[in-house]
Amino acid sequence: MARRKLTPLQESEARRIAAEEAKKNKKTVVRSDAEKAAYRERIEKANDALKRSVGMKGDHVAPARAALKDYMRRLNEPKQPDDSRFEALIEAPFKVPPKKKPTNRY
Repeated sequence: MARRKLTPLQESEARRIAAEEAKKNKKTVVRSDAEKAAYRERIEKANDALKRSVGMKGDHVAPARAALKDYMRRLNEPKQPDDSRFEALIEAPFKVPPKKKPTNRY
């Protein structure tokens, strides 16, 4: 059977009820003091790397800064990079990538 189409008023009411239900079922995340300290430390490191890399030049700097900014935007998402990937993210604006060797063989 085909579902009947909702009126705009019914649609908005259904959205409101769904939002209320989601709010009731929401589970709060409890973080330990160690997790909070690690979180704050990562924020400080990322902010410091962004501040230090402001005046730098190079083709590698802009994408590295964009990755840092994206990390800062997604801080509250549950999936975060592990420590080694985070350190690589922090050091990316300051490491000059090796130059590619030409492969022009005659």
